[in-house]
Amino acid sequence: MLEAMFSAPVGDDVFQEDPTVNRLQVMAAGLFGKEAALFCSSGTQTNQIAINVHVKPGGEVICHEDSHIYKYEGGGIAKNSGASVRLVNGDRGRITAETVSEWINNPEDVHFPETQLVSLEDTFNRGGGSVYEFEEIRRIKAICTQHKLPLHLDGARVFNALMTNGIDYKTYAEQFDSISICLSKGLGAPVGSLLLGTNDFIRRARRVRKVMGGGMRQAGFLAAAGIYALENNVERLKDDHRHAKMIENTLTELAWVREVIPVQTNIVVAILNDASQRDPIIQKLGEKGLKCVAFGPGMIRFVTHLDLTASDIEQGIDILKSIA
Repeated sequence: MLEAMFSAPVGDDVFQEDPTVNRLQVMAAGLFGKEAALFCSSGTQTNQIAINVHVKPGGEVICHEDSHIYKYEGGGIAKNSGASVRLVNGDRGRITAETVSEWINNPEDVHFPETQLVSLEDTFNRGGGSVYEFEEIRRIKAICTQHKLPLHLDGARVFNALMTNGIDYKTYAEQFDSISICLSKGLGAPVGSLLLGTNDFIRRARRVRKVMGGGMRQAGFLAAAGIYALENNVERLKDDHRHAKMIENTLTELAWVREVIPVQTNIVVAILNDASQRDPIIQKLGEKGLKCVAFGPGMIRFVTHLDLTASDIEQGIDILKSIA
């Protein structure tokens, strides 16, 4: 990846003259059967750009109450787009078509904000990397089509979902009007995300990116890492999933763990018997060389990734077993 970055031909991406950025965008759009793509600095940026293009001030976005676009993007929906949010519940972050239908406001009733966008997250971070059932996505899309609403995907870990559900990329992507994908995280690029959609959508998104300070010049050095990631690091996500299951199996046997959110992909969330021991346990694990993060009251999150070997996982398991 580093060699690819060093040797990348570059230009000025603000003028759409960077050949490596252009190649990445065409590559990603083609992979998912979309007309165009836009290279951005982060998943937060791609999500916020998409929302800004889809909604008008005073509108409303339907999403799960723990969605990244709501919980971890600094209030961006309100700040950047002047929109409100209809927060709904769902199984480990996965909302249903029935729930979406229930919370679409009557556009003729002036008491309520106009529903303008539905957003899904797959895999779902706060759900421990949970994966949507594809048929449920289809049903949600049908509801959105019925009400003439765009459907956005926060697909920060969409490749983890696709490696799990086995759905054809284009068949999956056809359900969404816009898709945000991350090249970092499991794919291992140092930085970068892509926003996918129609030519007209990406044309408008490019303007929003500029307004948000996201215009980059010789960004091909970063785009080259993304190209390498897409070409080499997708199938190997299955290794991360296998490693995560090994950690899950270990955690379920430990006395200080009450339960583990069922693992589907590369995120492992342990719920402790004694919530007050969360920070001391994180500190003990860190001192022994195993990094993890707090994930709520009495909850610890572990994530597997491409820099972890089988030997590393075995060492991590030994460390977990050593904590009394």
